Amino acid sequence: MTADAVRAALGRVVDPEIRRPITELDMVRAVTVDDGVARVDIALTIIGCPAADTIERDVRAAVLAVPGVSTLDLTVGVMTVPEREALVTRLRGTRAMAFGPDTLTTIYAVTSGKGGVGKSTLTANLAVALAARGLKVGLLDADVFGFSIPGSLGIPDAKPTKVGDLMMPPSAHGVSVISIGMFVDGSTAVSWRGPLLHRTIQQFLTDVWWGDLDVLLLDLPPGTGDVAISIGQLLPHAGVLVVTTPQPAAADVAERSGLVARQTGQTVLGVVENMTGELFGAGGGDAVAARLDVPVLARVPLSVALREGGDAGTPVVLASPSDPAAAAILALADTLAARGRGLAGRSLPFAPR
Repeated sequence: MTADAVRAALGRVVDPEIRRPITELDMVRAVTVDDGVARVDIALTIIGCPAADTIERDVRAAVLAVPGVSTLDLTVGVMTVPEREALVTRLRGTRAMAFGPDTLTTIYAVTSGKGGVGKSTLTANLAVALAARGLKVGLLDADVFGFSIPGSLGIPDAKPTKVGDLMMPPSAHGVSVISIGMFVDGSTAVSWRGPLLHRTIQQFLTDVWWGDLDVLLLDLPPGTGDVAISIGQLLPHAGVLVVTTPQPAAADVAERSGLVARQTGQTVLGVVENMTGELFGAGGGDAVAARLDVPVLARVPLSVALREGGDAGTPVVLASPSDPAAAAILALADTLAARGRGLAGRSLPFAPR
């Protein structure tokens, strides 16, 4: 029974990148127990696995906590090519890999008409706020030309881990993140045209192992260009949040991004007015909401703490939750978390008997 107890304990050790128990991933090759000595043989997914230390630490803690085990003899190896290919095939076969019309993941595309309205900082903080509520959250930085999400979350140098042809996204503050900034040097300018942009976004949706997400957020580039159209084609069932400042000039352009989203079949859920305060005028959020016939979901005031958190990679919703801007974003997270996504109109993986 002790060997079974050890296997049960190992079932509670989760690969931090794939977010699945190592027993489910066939990473445990052998378990034996003799006179209080547990011998465990595990196989990591790849050579140089960045999660190796975490997995080994968690395995040791789990096994040594089993009654009757006094010593652990742990052997750590690496999966063979066939084992890794089998794992990738199994992961690709799960419904969590796709974000099609029947997905259980709630998808929000955050857009704006023009740059400089704080859309990316808002999206990063919103993702962290949703994750803090216990939701499994993914954040796709679709702003290919002006990527800033990794820096906003404090992981400017993070790189995804490749397992076969799947990418395991880095995590920050409980949010799984992917960005083109993880594949280029920080000072490199990305100058791509439509087809390459579309293919990149498509790969981020299909070749990244997101796992079983509750929420996927997409930080779109400003405007109504190729990426916005591609997102509309790939995710026509996404809900759209339109970000504007109170400034009338920003509001006029923000309306267009909402109209383009509707043209691709997406649903505009509401408007977020950022930088609320006298400095940027008044009425922009209300004007966009009235023209699009949607509510103003949040008004986020100008905040030094919000700006400093974005520069430092420390989201204000965690660092200073009592800050007025953080409070507004946290309230928006509550609103979105309460929405969820219903099952109406979607096929379910069940058949009548």
